Amino acid sequence: MLLANKNAVIYGAAGATGSAVARAFAREGARVFVTGRDIGAVKSLATEIVASGGVAEAATVDALDEGAIEDHLADVVASAQQIDISYNAIGLPQTGLQGIPLIELPSDSFVLPLATYGRSHFLTARAAARRMTKQGCGVIMMHTPEPARFGAALVGGMGPAWSALESFCRSLSAEVGPSGVRVVGLRTTGIPETKTIDLVFDLHARAVGITRQQFQGFVEGMTHRKRSTTLAELANAAVFLASKGAASMTGTVANLTGGIAVD
Repeated sequence: MLLANKNAVIYGAAGATGSAVARAFAREGARVFVTGRDIGAVKSLATEIVASGGVAEAATVDALDEGAIEDHLADVVASAQQIDISYNAIGLPQTGLQGIPLIELPSDSFVLPLATYGRSHFLTARAAARRMTKQGCGVIMMHTPEPARFGAALVGGMGPAWSALESFCRSLSAEVGPSGVRVVGLRTTGIPETKTIDLVFDLHARAVGITRQQFQGFVEGMTHRKRSTTLAELANAAVFLASKGAASMTGTVANLTGGIAVD
């Protein structure tokens, strides 16, 4: 198992990407601490993981609440002795944020993704880094879709927010890398399996006057494989990046866009 005896905290674990990564980490031997604002949803996920033979604990944590993040991590370290992986998978409802031209977008709608993603990833990464630098090891992880890398129409403040996360990944790695802590990201296409991207594709399709299926075909046509990244591909890549096999990877983003964005 690639993550045997590792302790992983997942924020926004009840969402599609967070839960997929949590399941994959658990399958590879990690003890997963799944968190979110909906305790019923994260408890259900933890129960599913345990029923499948994994080890999981659920807790209510608002990933925008500095005190809640710090208190939870203190409890994790007290229980598990150390934190090895921190994965932030929070999301935002996209209605009113995407599918609207920038010249028509309200300023609050533009700023919301920047403020939300920036604050949450800073708080969770900082909390993890404070502990990981003391123990001399650990991996901090984040996920960004392809508009982080290239210009895309009608994404509002989401593209700039994702770009900022990738920049943050590089800056944080430069500071914590000498202490043995890695900071890595995963960049994918939109994942149509998720409810969020299903809605996003619909918003964009409506804005340009085509069907949702046509819009997905247009996006996938830009990839070399002519298809979107899958949840399984994201989760499997996250396992590898969190493992010793990726020990030389830090301050970078794994490109899982199938060629749609080339570094």
